[in-house]
Amino acid sequence: MKRILFSLLLVASQLVSRADEGMWMPLLLSQNYAEMQRLGLKLTPEQIYDINKSSLKDAIVNFGGCTAEMISDKGLLLTNHHCGFDAISKLSTVGNNILMNGFMAGNQAEELPCPGVTVKFLVRIEDVTEKVRNFIGKAYGKEVETKFDEISKAITKTANEENTYESDVKSFYAGNKYFLFVYQKFTDVRLVATPPESLGKFGGDTDNWMWPRHTCDFSMFRIYCNNDNKPAAYSANNRPFVPKHHLPVSLKGVKENDYTMIMGYPGRTTRYLTSYGVDLATNVSNPALVKIRDKRLSIMREDMGNDMAVELQYASAYARLANYWKYFLGQTEQLKNLRILEKKQQEEEAFNNWAQDNNKDLKNVMPDYQKAYAEYSPYAKHATFFTEAFLASSLTKIALSFDNIEKAIKAGVSDDSLETLCKKVIANRKSTLANTYLPLDKKVFAALNLMYYQDVTKSQHPSVFNDIFENYGSDDWKKTFDDFTNDLYENTALLDSEKFMNLCNAEHIEKLMKDPAIHYALNVMHNYKDNYEAKINEFSYEMFDLNRSYQGGLLEKNKNKLMYPDANSTMRVTYGKVCAYSPKDAVSFKYYTLADGLLEKYKAGDREFDLPANVVDLLKNKDFGAYADKELGSLVTCFITNNDITGGNSGSPVINANGELIGCAFDGNWEAMSGDVAFDTRFKRTICADTRYIMWVVDKVLKGHHLLDEMNVIK
Repeated sequence: MKRILFSLLLVASQLVSRADEGMWMPLLLSQNYAEMQRLGLKLTPEQIYDINKSSLKDAIVNFGGCTAEMISDKGLLLTNHHCGFDAISKLSTVGNNILMNGFMAGNQAEELPCPGVTVKFLVRIEDVTEKVRNFIGKAYGKEVETKFDEISKAITKTANEENTYESDVKSFYAGNKYFLFVYQKFTDVRLVATPPESLGKFGGDTDNWMWPRHTCDFSMFRIYCNNDNKPAAYSANNRPFVPKHHLPVSLKGVKENDYTMIMGYPGRTTRYLTSYGVDLATNVSNPALVKIRDKRLSIMREDMGNDMAVELQYASAYARLANYWKYFLGQTEQLKNLRILEKKQQEEEAFNNWAQDNNKDLKNVMPDYQKAYAEYSPYAKHATFFTEAFLASSLTKIALSFDNIEKAIKAGVSDDSLETLCKKVIANRKSTLANTYLPLDKKVFAALNLMYYQDVTKSQHPSVFNDIFENYGSDDWKKTFDDFTNDLYENTALLDSEKFMNLCNAEHIEKLMKDPAIHYALNVMHNYKDNYEAKINEFSYEMFDLNRSYQGGLLEKNKNKLMYPDANSTMRVTYGKVCAYSPKDAVSFKYYTLADGLLEKYKAGDREFDLPANVVDLLKNKDFGAYADKELGSLVTCFITNNDITGGNSGSPVINANGELIGCAFDGNWEAMSGDVAFDTRFKRTICADTRYIMWVVDKVLKGHHLLDEMNVIK
């Protein structure tokens, strides 16, 4: 089928757009400005995005895959508790558990360095479509990827200006448009404040993705720099960074229908996914992923609950797994409830009819999609089980690190080269085991490899499964894999430090390569890579070509409408309003929650709904101070808007019409969890922690009034 690249048609600002739907590029906001003004915005487009003067974009940072915002002229930033969770848990010990107890630095000298935490400021965005597309030419499939990598490296090398910046070229509309993003990256980031986990994660897995909500999901960090206000490695001599812009913090509160704007770095949406992709997700991929993670989480919970050291060791990993376990559970349910498959089919029928009359080069796009998915579907479940189940255990990860050594031995490399590879394996083993509790890892290995055997089509099994059943087989498959696992963990040299160090060298490496754990892991990996990975990669390349044609066709078909691109971890702006909703008959939700709800949900000693004693006392005494809502006579904890966000927007500022911070976005709602695939204008809501709740915790709970003194607080 002939593929055609289409130009992105930039349309005039007077064209119709949706107020609540759309993740818009800040560079092109003039197209949306009239609608934003109609909703109440008081700022100019230049006050939102400008590369020469201070603007809102200078207060928004990429915080390691989340979003954060500058809230003082001394480098203080605000993000979600769950965005800072990994750093906070790494700084915690059984003897000084700041994850559980909370933390407030009394001054800058007490702020805690966070190795590995980085923030990136957006410097500018540049349209490089012509350069990229001219270089790619008429390439398709893997050749597009190769050519894109080549031209992207050339463009970013120039943009980085002698390592002053780092940059990235991103594809939009599936390769119909390309933009360069230039960033300034800071690596000296220090923890300033975090609430107790019982507040920062109040409600746990039960309340996750749910409204009403009472979670105070925030943490604060500070960026440090050298004396020239430039990025620098950690040093005690570094000083707080002075940003070009920071957000005033409003304590005025919100009312229904108030204008809201969210800026941040949404990770990934697939709004242009076809009905074939929706069908595969709801019936194959999502259920498999949910099943695997459900088992893994249940194993982790058991051991974490019995040992605080294990709790801290696995806290961050558990939080990540649990979040997306529930996400895919909810997405599957809502894709079905909202009949997204049928809606996609209707859109595709309309596209086919348009193509027949207007662009016959695109008339076979949908049939080609159908054919590609039919060829890929038999391997989709295997792909999920390989990544989610097989690769879950630490022992497997260590064993797979011997893949390069196996290749090197076959190639007959020198002993010096083997010695170098052995040192890399030794380092990998050390770092992996440092984050591993072996009794838990052993349970995960047995349970998930059993699931791999049970759920993946037998014709796709690796040959080592036959060996397992020859040696440990019984009618009880669980017993078979338990016995195999017990024997493996008992006898592998990979978990015996003395044996491992004696064998992991050029002289003895061939003996170590016969280790049962290495044999098992490499056999499973080779089966997947040799027989199925090429089919999966071929499908991926085919999807790129088809998506490029389909989305190019949609741009042409919808040339009189604004059409936003999918999220791809680049800065976006969404706008909407504060609003309540009614998810089903006779059920209505307000747009806000109150501190009263914390006490209503409170369960002393409960893993998800416990509260510190001092917080309970403050709540019972209604000691809300200046942070109480005057009309409601209580503390507003959270509120909801109809802004369009997704993962990566966690920690994003919720900004009012005057450019002031009114909340911190941290979650979405259950009824609209299909949102990454299809936005639902009736139910989609963004859940935000009210700034008054955050500042109440900072001041009253953590005794950090000195932090408010450095902010521009609007009362």
